[in-house]
Amino acid sequence: MLDQTTSARQQIRESVLGVPVCVVAWADAVDSIFSWAFRRESRTVCACNVHSIITARRNAEHAIALESADLAIPDGAPVAWVLRRSGHWDQERISGPDLMWNCCGVASENGAEMFLYGGTAATLQSLEQRLRAEFPGINIVGTFSPPFRDLSGEEDSAIIEMINQSGARIVWVGLGCPKQEAWLRAHRGRVNAVLVGVGAAFDFHARVSKRAPLWMQRNGLEWLHRLWREPRRLARRYLVANSLFILGVLRDFPLRRPRSATRDHSLAESRGNR
Repeated sequence: MLDQTTSARQQIRESVLGVPVCVVAWADAVDSIFSWAFRRESRTVCACNVHSIITARRNAEHAIALESADLAIPDGAPVAWVLRRSGHWDQERISGPDLMWNCCGVASENGAEMFLYGGTAATLQSLEQRLRAEFPGINIVGTFSPPFRDLSGEEDSAIIEMINQSGARIVWVGLGCPKQEAWLRAHRGRVNAVLVGVGAAFDFHARVSKRAPLWMQRNGLEWLHRLWREPRRLARRYLVANSLFILGVLRDFPLRRPRSATRDHSLAESRGNR
């Protein structure tokens, strides 16, 4: 069992094209989530990949959602590369799907209650079945597939009450960028749990979509695998976002010296009352 009194470690954040992304080790990311969860703190965790970074440069609300997150992990390999170029030489990629999988393994041992929010009803059913099969003892206390439309205030309040009454300590959110980040920001302080946006993780773990081979994941080519499988839906996203990201990095780094990051003074705690 994790030490329930452990405080979230002070964070170092580094700007990636203007978005402050956390410099964080795998163990610290997982420990922070469970530390918050066992104290029943309402926190948000955002996964920052190329698409999310570029979206933040165009969408002020999305940028605020990332900046106000209690943990903004380097989800994309290029984002982790930028952090390494900034002087954090051992920074690993912490992808949303892998973070969810690792946390499910921990939760199956410590009993942390989890809720699945997002995706279709069929995907949620397959996802729950697989998680229960892979992690005996996992405590999934509820699932919900929201409609593909804006919710009314009454509907949203009912969903918040449902999640809170379930006793969930961690809510996995699979709505896709930027919708899930907006949901996380809007529900921080209202849902009594750690809210973690994990994008396509539901589809991958439910085996609705096939994930890229490990060699592609490790070499920053997972986007190419997804583009190959879903060209109509993802062509514009990846080709435009990747091009803008590359141009931004090339423009930024020739003028920028690698430096030591500055500490964010108790960032997680200072945002606790927002």
